[in-house]
Amino acid sequence: MSVAKAAPRFGRFEILQLLGRGGMAEVYKARIVEGNRAGQVIALKRLAPKLAADSEAVDLFTVEADVSRLLKHPNIVEVLEAGVVGEMYYLAMEYVDGRDLGMVLTRCRERKIFLPVPFALYIVRRVLDALAYAHEARGPTGLHLNIVHCDVSPSNLFISRLGEIKLGDFGIAKVRSMGGDGGETLWGKLAYLAPEQLDRGPLTPRVDLWGAALVLYEILGNQRAFQGTNTEQLQHAVRHGEIKPLEEVRKDLPSGLAHVLRRALNRDPDKRYQSAAEFSDALKPFHDEMVGEALGIASVVRGLFKQ
Repeated sequence: MSVAKAAPRFGRFEILQLLGRGGMAEVYKARIVEGNRAGQVIALKRLAPKLAADSEAVDLFTVEADVSRLLKHPNIVEVLEAGVVGEMYYLAMEYVDGRDLGMVLTRCRERKIFLPVPFALYIVRRVLDALAYAHEARGPTGLHLNIVHCDVSPSNLFISRLGEIKLGDFGIAKVRSMGGDGGETLWGKLAYLAPEQLDRGPLTPRVDLWGAALVLYEILGNQRAFQGTNTEQLQHAVRHGEIKPLEEVRKDLPSGLAHVLRRALNRDPDKRYQSAAEFSDALKPFHDEMVGEALGIASVVRGLFKQ
């Protein structure tokens, strides 16, 4: 008779499953086994061991902890705690039982189907709710934090089994009142960077609105707005490339929606929507909220993955 192998431990966490691994961190599904949250399933994010001695990487990781713990919003992944075990830095976060939007869009492309327009608008309007909150967030003393996420992209957006939309990964957020880098360092996923990010210009909330607009374009069109086979091609596309008109990609768009998206993707930040709330309000007339809602998107995602 075989004996079940005990799950590996990390501090007071029991590691259940690897969820993902990137160049900077690895994320596990884990369970808290001690303390007042014992039994709770969480997402455990650990800084890659090779980066433990890299002060810049540690700073990014700790900024994510500092920023995220200040943000309490239904559309933002909650950070429960942060710490160090041995020499390994970690974040214990809310576990979102579902899929990230990148996975959903990959499945849509594989099946050559479009997500319904109301669902696309539901997802992006919830993201804009999260951004509106983060952009106006204040610290415990009332100081405006001036948070800019800087990395709004499909892999950082999560859809739970209940259709909740959660924005995660504030690891590269620029927080001026907490010692942000002033824009000298280029972070984020290249295909989703705003032109001013590439040019090391001022990082304002309009950077995040550009990212949200690209996400909406990708959901509606089943393709990225900017493509390239290498860094140079992508940078040139972001700075100068023509975005294929969405109405040429998809024929069932409500009249006027493509115009809203064109404004949101203006390369001049002053000509875009100036706040997340303004962008969301511009999308509202096209959003059938009886169709585009949590249970509907949850059902679609279940169908895509046959859950």
